[in-house]
Amino acid sequence: MTPTLDQLRALVKIVESGSLSKAADVLDMQRSNLSRTLAQLESTLGVTLLDRNTRSQSLTEMGRAVHERAVAIVAAVDDTVQLAQRIHGEPSGLLRLTCSVEFGMAAVGAWVESYLQRYPRVRVGTEYATREIDMVHEGFDLGIRAGPLPPSRLRARQLGVFRYGLYASPTYLAQHSPPEVPADLAHHDLVQFTGDGGTSGWSLVCAGTRETVRVGGQARLRVNAGSAVRSALLSGLGVGLLPEMVAKEPEKNRQLVRVLPQWDPPAVPVHAVYPGTRYLTPKVRAFVDLAAEQFPG
Repeated sequence: MTPTLDQLRALVKIVESGSLSKAADVLDMQRSNLSRTLAQLESTLGVTLLDRNTRSQSLTEMGRAVHERAVAIVAAVDDTVQLAQRIHGEPSGLLRLTCSVEFGMAAVGAWVESYLQRYPRVRVGTEYATREIDMVHEGFDLGIRAGPLPPSRLRARQLGVFRYGLYASPTYLAQHSPPEVPADLAHHDLVQFTGDGGTSGWSLVCAGTRETVRVGGQARLRVNAGSAVRSALLSGLGVGLLPEMVAKEPEKNRQLVRVLPQWDPPAVPVHAVYPGTRYLTPKVRAFVDLAAEQFPG
């Protein structure tokens, strides 16, 4: 008997992922079914491919030889499928997407909803992560990254830049004189976001002169969630830094007011990143195009 493509693909994903459970998640199947598929492959070939125990797994000598050939076969088939999909051009299948929690809440969630509405043959699995994800080994098709990109083998397309501003509520500003220059912030209650691992305070650039200053000090409130910053500002607890698109979202007739509008924090570049394959599948290309189209101006 000849091994099937599904059996070879299962072996490749199990080795890439490091465990049956992680490979089952990547392949969107039950762990028991994946284990059965591997057993069928071993039975077909008449050899043991993986030495497994409760804590680890490793390829046997024959397993390494079979895995090496399986990788080449699966890659060749995927390349052929991607070429055909580019010709037909209709997005379909499961798109596995990852991004940070904060940017996911601010923008990516809305893009996913629009994507699903626009393309009825696609499904999306999204992971909002606070950890660094290895997209290739964990089987993700696409990542959305805010901030400078580190060197990698991933391909990237810049979707736009995320702009920030300093905001406060009308209630707070009625009780405190609005700051006129950045140094005035030293006399205000500050609400600071700590989720990016940065230091206290903010860098601001003057729109007219390009002068850069560092402002802020001990904050009255420091939180690691952007939604908590916005909630605190709406409650009148001080001045804080927010993405423009988040600050402008309406909420029960409450609003935020931009302070020091001539001083802008540096804009943050946002990229779509994806494994460097020769052909970009329609499901990935369609999402990247949609994200660029809907990126806040």
